[in-house]
Amino acid sequence: MGRLLRRTLEGDETVAEWSPDDPQSVQAAAEAMRREVQAGYVAVEGGEGRNEPVRELPPHAELVILTMPMGGG
Repeated sequence: MGRLLRRTLEGDETVAEWSPDDPQSVQAAAEAMRREVQAGYVAVEGGEGRNEPVRELPPHAELVILTMPMGGG
């Protein structure tokens, strides 16, 4: 079971969950991720030792984290 998680200052929120064996749940999660990315979030595949940016929802990922880009300069 995969989970799409939005990180905010108030805490983490689950945006979507999917099962790689359920194409409808994968499609719904992918659409939710696209909406969040269009709104300014960055998606990274999470997990132990992982922090890889992704442009498309990886159906077999356990965790995809949405965060706002870090500012600086």
